[in-house]
Amino acid sequence: MDRDMQRRLVAEFFGTFWLVFGGCGSAIFAAAFPQLGIGFTGVSFAFGLTVLTMAYAVGHISGGHFNPAVTLGLWSAGRCASKHVLPYMVVQVVGAVAAAVLLWLIASGKPDWAPSGFASNGYGDLSPGKYSMVACFVAEALLTFFFLMIIIGTTSKGAATGFAGIPIGLALTLIHLISIPITNTSVNPARSTSQALFGGAEYVGQLWLFWIAPLAGAFLAGIVARALYEPADAVDTVVEEMRRA
Repeated sequence: MDRDMQRRLVAEFFGTFWLVFGGCGSAIFAAAFPQLGIGFTGVSFAFGLTVLTMAYAVGHISGGHFNPAVTLGLWSAGRCASKHVLPYMVVQVVGAVAAAVLLWLIASGKPDWAPSGFASNGYGDLSPGKYSMVACFVAEALLTFFFLMIIIGTTSKGAATGFAGIPIGLALTLIHLISIPITNTSVNPARSTSQALFGGAEYVGQLWLFWIAPLAGAFLAGIVARALYEPADAVDTVVEEMRRA
Protein backbone atom coordinates (compact mmCIF):
# COMPACT_ATOMS: atom_id res chain seq x y z
CA MET A 1 0.00 0.00 0.00
CA ASP A 2 1.46 3.35 -1.01
CA ARG A 3 1.91 6.28 1.35
CA ASP A 4 -0.94 8.29 -0.14
CA MET A 5 -3.44 5.48 0.39
CA GLN A 6 -2.23 4.99 3.97
CA ARG A 7 -2.81 8.65 4.75
CA ARG A 8 -6.25 8.56 3.16
CA LEU A 9 -7.34 5.52 5.15
CA VAL A 10 -6.06 6.94 8.42
CA ALA A 11 -7.99 10.15 7.71
CA GLU A 12 -11.17 8.20 6.96
CA PHE A 13 -10.71 6.12 10.12
CA PHE A 14 -10.40 9.17 12.35
CA GLY A 15 -13.19 11.05 10.60
CA THR A 16 -15.67 8.17 10.91
CA PHE A 17 -14.55 7.47 14.47
CA TRP A 18 -15.24 11.06 15.47
CA LEU A 19 -18.60 11.11 13.72
CA VAL A 20 -19.80 8.03 15.64
CA PHE A 21 -18.17 8.93 18.93
CA GLY A 22 -19.44 12.50 18.86
CA GLY A 23 -22.86 11.94 17.33
CA CYS A 24 -23.86 8.65 18.92
CA GLY A 25 -22.04 9.62 22.11
CA SER A 26 -24.24 12.69 22.47
CA ALA A 27 -27.32 10.48 22.08
CA ILE A 28 -26.08 7.93 24.61
CA PHE A 29 -24.69 10.27 27.27
CA ALA A 30 -26.45 13.61 26.91
CA ALA A 31 -29.76 13.38 25.05
CA ALA A 32 -31.86 12.58 28.10
CA PHE A 33 -29.46 13.46 30.89
CA PRO A 34 -31.48 14.39 33.99
CA GLN A 35 -32.56 18.05 33.87
CA LEU A 36 -29.81 18.99 31.38
CA GLY A 37 -30.59 16.73 28.43
CA ILE A 38 -29.77 18.11 25.00
CA GLY A 39 -32.66 16.27 23.29
CA PHE A 40 -33.11 15.66 19.57
CA THR A 41 -31.91 19.15 18.66
CA GLY A 42 -28.65 18.77 20.54
CA VAL A 43 -27.95 15.36 19.04
CA SER A 44 -28.67 16.72 15.57
CA PHE A 45 -26.13 19.49 16.01
CA ALA A 46 -23.61 17.04 17.47
CA PHE A 47 -23.69 14.95 14.29
CA GLY A 48 -23.39 18.05 12.12
CA LEU A 49 -20.47 19.35 14.15
CA THR A 50 -18.56 16.08 13.88
CA VAL A 51 -18.66 16.26 10.09
CA LEU A 52 -17.92 19.98 10.03
CA THR A 53 -14.87 19.70 12.29
CA MET A 54 -13.35 16.64 10.64
CA ALA A 55 -14.03 17.98 7.14
CA TYR A 56 -11.62 20.80 7.91
CA ALA A 57 -9.24 18.62 9.93
CA VAL A 58 -8.68 15.76 7.47
CA GLY A 59 -10.99 16.39 4.50
CA HIS A 60 -8.09 17.72 2.43
CA ILE A 61 -6.32 14.36 2.86
CA SER A 62 -9.03 11.83 1.96
CA GLY A 63 -11.92 13.91 0.66
CA GLY A 64 -13.75 13.67 3.98
CA HIS A 65 -16.25 10.91 3.22
CA PHE A 66 -16.63 9.25 6.68
CA ASN A 67 -19.56 7.27 5.29
CA PRO A 68 -19.84 4.33 2.82
CA ALA A 69 -22.87 5.96 1.20
CA VAL A 70 -20.90 9.15 0.55
CA THR A 71 -18.07 7.12 -0.96
CA LEU A 72 -20.46 5.25 -3.28
CA GLY A 73 -22.32 8.42 -4.23
CA LEU A 74 -19.12 10.28 -5.07
CA TRP A 75 -17.94 7.29 -7.10
CA SER A 76 -21.19 7.23 -9.11
CA ALA A 77 -20.77 10.97 -9.67
CA GLY A 78 -17.25 10.46 -10.99
CA ARG A 79 -15.70 12.12 -7.93
CA CYS A 80 -14.05 9.07 -6.33
CA ALA A 81 -11.51 6.72 -7.91
CA SER A 82 -12.64 3.08 -8.09
CA LYS A 83 -9.50 1.93 -6.26
CA HIS A 84 -10.55 3.93 -3.20
CA VAL A 85 -14.13 2.68 -2.86
CA LEU A 86 -13.69 -0.66 -1.07
CA PRO A 87 -10.73 0.38 1.15
CA TYR A 88 -12.61 3.51 2.22
CA MET A 89 -15.76 1.56 3.08
CA VAL A 90 -13.85 -1.05 5.08
CA VAL A 91 -11.91 1.49 7.14
CA GLN A 92 -15.06 3.56 7.72
CA VAL A 93 -16.77 0.55 9.28
CA VAL A 94 -13.67 -0.23 11.34
CA GLY A 95 -13.50 3.37 12.59
CA ALA A 96 -17.19 3.34 13.48
CA VAL A 97 -16.92 0.04 15.38
CA ALA A 98 -13.84 1.28 17.24
CA ALA A 99 -15.83 4.32 18.39
CA ALA A 100 -18.72 2.10 19.48
CA VAL A 101 -16.36 -0.07 21.54
CA LEU A 102 -15.12 2.98 23.44
CA LEU A 103 -18.65 4.33 23.85
CA TRP A 104 -19.66 1.01 25.40
CA LEU A 105 -16.61 0.99 27.64
CA ILE A 106 -17.36 4.49 28.96
CA ALA A 107 -21.13 4.05 29.22
CA SER A 108 -20.85 0.75 31.08
CA GLY A 109 -18.85 2.52 33.78
CA LYS A 110 -22.05 4.08 35.11
CA PRO A 111 -23.86 2.07 37.83
CA ASP A 112 -27.07 0.39 36.67
CA TRP A 113 -26.51 1.51 33.08
CA ALA A 114 -28.49 -0.32 30.36
CA PRO A 115 -27.84 -0.04 26.59
CA SER A 116 -31.47 0.77 25.66
CA GLY A 117 -30.70 0.35 21.97
CA PHE A 118 -27.33 2.07 22.15
CA ALA A 119 -28.38 4.78 19.65
CA SER A 120 -29.09 2.11 17.03
CA ASN A 121 -31.30 2.61 13.99
CA GLY A 122 -34.54 0.73 13.50
CA TYR A 123 -37.94 0.51 11.84
CA GLY A 124 -41.32 -0.73 13.02
CA ASP A 125 -41.19 -1.46 16.73
CA LEU A 126 -37.55 -0.32 16.83
CA SER A 127 -38.30 3.05 15.25
CA PRO A 128 -38.45 5.86 17.84
CA GLY A 129 -41.85 6.87 16.40
CA LYS A 130 -42.85 3.32 15.35
CA TYR A 131 -42.70 4.19 11.64
CA SER A 132 -43.16 1.36 9.14
CA MET A 133 -40.37 -0.33 7.21
CA VAL A 134 -41.49 1.37 3.97
CA ALA A 135 -41.61 4.81 5.59
CA CYS A 136 -38.15 4.34 7.06
CA PHE A 137 -36.71 3.09 3.77
CA VAL A 138 -38.10 6.07 1.87
CA ALA A 139 -36.83 8.52 4.49
CA GLU A 140 -33.32 7.09 4.55
CA ALA A 141 -33.01 6.90 0.76
CA LEU A 142 -34.44 10.39 0.21
CA LEU A 143 -32.37 12.09 2.89
CA THR A 144 -29.17 10.41 1.73
CA PHE A 145 -29.96 11.50 -1.83
CA PHE A 146 -30.15 15.14 -0.78
CA PHE A 147 -27.10 14.82 1.46
CA LEU A 148 -25.06 13.72 -1.54
CA MET A 149 -26.53 16.41 -3.76
CA ILE A 150 -25.44 19.00 -1.21
CA ILE A 151 -21.97 17.47 -0.89
CA ILE A 152 -21.46 17.33 -4.65
CA GLY A 153 -22.98 20.73 -5.30
CA THR A 154 -20.93 22.56 -2.69
CA THR A 155 -17.70 21.04 -4.02
CA SER A 156 -18.46 21.59 -7.70
CA LYS A 157 -16.87 24.12 -10.00
CA GLY A 158 -18.33 27.54 -9.37
CA ALA A 159 -19.24 26.92 -5.72
CA ALA A 160 -17.72 29.18 -3.06
CA THR A 161 -14.24 27.92 -2.30
CA GLY A 162 -13.15 26.93 1.18
CA PHE A 163 -16.62 26.76 2.71
CA ALA A 164 -17.94 23.33 1.70
CA GLY A 165 -17.62 21.90 5.20
CA ILE A 166 -20.18 24.37 6.59
CA PRO A 167 -23.21 23.51 4.39
CA ILE A 168 -22.29 19.81 4.56
CA GLY A 169 -22.27 19.89 8.36
CA LEU A 170 -25.50 21.89 8.47
CA ALA A 171 -27.11 19.48 6.00
CA LEU A 172 -26.38 16.57 8.31
CA THR A 173 -27.81 18.56 11.20
CA LEU A 174 -31.01 19.20 9.24
CA ILE A 175 -31.25 15.55 8.24
CA HIS A 176 -31.13 14.55 11.91
CA LEU A 177 -33.70 17.17 12.88
CA ILE A 178 -36.05 15.61 10.35
CA SER A 179 -35.47 11.92 10.87
CA ILE A 180 -34.41 11.08 14.43
CA PRO A 181 -38.08 10.34 15.27
CA ILE A 182 -38.35 8.15 12.16
CA THR A 183 -35.26 5.90 12.21
CA ASN A 184 -32.97 7.50 14.79
CA THR A 185 -31.22 8.71 11.61
CA SER A 186 -28.66 6.69 9.75
CA VAL A 187 -27.82 7.94 6.22
CA ASN A 188 -24.53 6.20 7.08
CA PRO A 189 -24.19 2.39 6.99
CA ALA A 190 -20.98 2.43 9.06
CA ARG A 191 -22.69 4.36 11.87
CA SER A 192 -25.64 1.94 11.78
CA THR A 193 -23.44 -1.14 11.83
CA SER A 194 -21.32 -0.06 14.76
CA GLN A 195 -24.29 0.69 17.02
CA ALA A 196 -26.35 -2.34 16.00
CA LEU A 197 -23.53 -4.66 17.05
CA PHE A 198 -23.97 -3.40 20.61
CA GLY A 199 -27.69 -2.57 20.49
CA GLY A 200 -28.85 -6.16 20.26
CA ALA A 201 -29.76 -8.92 17.80
CA GLU A 202 -33.05 -7.26 16.84
CA TYR A 203 -31.16 -4.21 15.55
CA VAL A 204 -28.69 -6.37 13.65
CA GLY A 205 -31.66 -8.06 11.99
CA GLN A 206 -32.83 -4.70 10.62
CA LEU A 207 -29.39 -3.53 9.56
CA TRP A 208 -29.98 -4.44 5.93
CA LEU A 209 -32.29 -1.44 5.48
CA PHE A 210 -29.66 0.97 6.76
CA TRP A 211 -27.21 -0.27 4.15
CA ILE A 212 -29.48 -0.62 1.15
CA ALA A 213 -31.52 2.60 1.51
CA PRO A 214 -28.58 5.01 2.03
CA LEU A 215 -26.49 3.34 -0.67
CA ALA A 216 -29.40 3.47 -3.14
CA GLY A 217 -30.10 7.13 -2.40
CA ALA A 218 -26.43 8.04 -2.68
CA PHE A 219 -25.91 6.14 -5.93
CA LEU A 220 -28.91 7.83 -7.53
CA ALA A 221 -27.70 11.24 -6.39
CA GLY A 222 -24.36 10.60 -8.05
CA ILE A 223 -26.07 9.75 -11.34
CA VAL A 224 -28.22 12.88 -11.20
CA ALA A 225 -25.22 15.03 -10.28
CA ARG A 226 -23.32 13.84 -13.35
CA ALA A 227 -25.95 15.51 -15.49
CA LEU A 228 -26.40 18.57 -13.29
CA TYR A 229 -22.83 19.58 -12.51
CA GLU A 230 -19.67 19.81 -14.55
CA PRO A 231 -17.26 16.91 -13.98
CA ALA A 232 -14.70 17.59 -11.26
CA ASP A 233 -11.10 18.19 -12.26
CA ALA A 234 -9.98 15.76 -9.56
CA VAL A 235 -11.57 12.66 -8.03
CA ASP A 236 -12.65 12.01 -4.42
CA THR A 237 -13.12 15.64 -3.48
CA VAL A 238 -15.68 16.36 -0.79
CA VAL A 239 -13.58 19.23 0.56
CA GLU A 240 -11.08 19.55 -2.28
CA GLU A 241 -11.96 23.22 -2.65
CA MET A 242 -10.40 23.87 0.76
CA ARG A 243 -6.99 23.23 -0.73
CA ARG A 244 -7.48 26.06 -3.17
CA ALA A 245 -8.69 28.61 -0.64
